[in-house]
Amino acid sequence: MSVPANKTERLSEAREAMKAVKEISQLLNTGLDDDTLKVCVQLLEAGVNPEALAAVVRELRRETASLADQSGAKS
Repeated sequence: MSVPANKTERLSEAREAMKAVKEISQLLNTGLDDDTLKVCVQLLEAGVNPEALAAVVRELRRETASLADQSGAKS
């Protein structure tokens, strides 16, 4: 079953776009893995406010660090 050229072209463009986003993410040292980066891009494409998304990511990192500190202190 062959894929229409239009669909193939869109997939290729999407891959290239994600590659560019990943490179930018690495240059900015965001620390986001590929899956998290994809979810963030999907949320942005769905209309989520970029500043709100960034605030949520920062808060999740703070919470994660706090939990890690708490579990480390109990050891």
